[in-house]
Amino acid sequence: MLVDTGVLAIFSTATVAVHVVGVAHAAHAVMNVRSSQGAIAWSISLITFPWLAIPLYWILGRTKFHGYAETLRSVYAQHYKLVHQTYSEVIKFQVAPPDNLANLQPLAEALTEVSFTSGNVAELLINGQQTYEAMLKKIASATNYILLQSYTVNDDQSGNEFKKALIAKAKEGISIYFLYDEIGSKKLSRSYIESLKHHGIAVSAFNTTRGQGNRFQFNFRNHRKILVVDGEIAFVGGLNIGDEYLGKNPRLSPWRDTHMMLEGPTVQSLQNSFVRDWYWATRKLIEVNWQVKINRETNQTAFILPTGPADSLPACKLFFVELINQAQTHLWIASPYFVPDEATLSALKLAAMRGVDVRILLPNRPDHLFVYLCSFSYYTEMETIGIRLYRYKNGFMHQKIIVIDENIAGVGTVNLDNRSFSLNFEVMGFVTEPRFVQSVKKMLEDDLAVCVAVDLDEYDKKPFWFKLAVRVSRLLTPLL
Repeated sequence: MLVDTGVLAIFSTATVAVHVVGVAHAAHAVMNVRSSQGAIAWSISLITFPWLAIPLYWILGRTKFHGYAETLRSVYAQHYKLVHQTYSEVIKFQVAPPDNLANLQPLAEALTEVSFTSGNVAELLINGQQTYEAMLKKIASATNYILLQSYTVNDDQSGNEFKKALIAKAKEGISIYFLYDEIGSKKLSRSYIESLKHHGIAVSAFNTTRGQGNRFQFNFRNHRKILVVDGEIAFVGGLNIGDEYLGKNPRLSPWRDTHMMLEGPTVQSLQNSFVRDWYWATRKLIEVNWQVKINRETNQTAFILPTGPADSLPACKLFFVELINQAQTHLWIASPYFVPDEATLSALKLAAMRGVDVRILLPNRPDHLFVYLCSFSYYTEMETIGIRLYRYKNGFMHQKIIVIDENIAGVGTVNLDNRSFSLNFEVMGFVTEPRFVQSVKKMLEDDLAVCVAVDLDEYDKKPFWFKLAVRVSRLLTPLL
């Protein structure tokens, strides 16, 4: 059979061109991908099989979100007086953390505009029913405006309960702004959104593909979950909006999660995070209340840390590594996903080596298979160094919690994985008040009571195919 030489020439030219483009993309990956592991993985893939790797790199390859910081700097320059007023109100309450956390102060100041503040009240909310009841109650009490942001919103019974609550307030003349992540809420119906808009509620997706360089990037997410009412009450934590967070998904029921309600300057910090995200999504500024309402009686010291792929520094990873380094007696972490990078893994190992009681609570049921499998790859090195891993047996555990000694506790949206540290817009709330820290520790003790300690011998008995899948998943950590 004769081969058309013209077709062969075109195919050969195209093959050479694609490989040249692959090499160019590999060079871009080496220069721009944040982790060395990720740069190596991408560069080898782009050179070896560019036909597949090039489009994947366009979609998944970037770890820097373009345009967000530049857009905010531009609007800040245009509205200097408003920005100055915003920060002058909150800065009045900025304080140094307790002496045993003094090393966190300069880092917190470097990573955010406002670090630790006094005059706060933090209330721990355990599980979906308690959280939703508190949120809906505060929504019903709103007299001015409501800011609601969620990664996932479902058009189900819970989602509709929130929709009805928001519509009821909109009919009272309350201004409402509703922000969701278009990938996390990909199943949200058009009718749900249109119903909100019909009643005068401002609704927008975060628009992660907006801006030059982001068009083909589907790897970024806005994973924040924030509710602000009248600039006086705020909520943050692990719960999205949907029936599964009340344990109504049979495969993952019961659902274990944690949120917290805040008053004080931390409300303005969370509000500022929402206003920024809303401006990116819509190019519109929101008129909100920047006056700080404090509670001098409770007067807790707290800190809000919003992080994301638009940060000039890897803020999330830097703060978590330094936080882990502060541990002297115990370090307890609860996360549904455990795919730590080398810096975080080293910090955990060093903590265990200096005698810290390091415990990591993970779910026993998977909701994302590759991430679940990857966590098994750390068993040997964790056990060798004395880090104790636990699997939560009573349903699916989705909470994101960290407790350091008796000194500080964090509740928020950050998972212990590469996605939260590098690719997602996240937010954590940290509280240093001893009673709050103790309440978080007590909550984790109750969780540990329904956990099973990981036994390395059980993993050793797993079949070869399972161990192979675990190792392959570990190779994919830059993408997980």
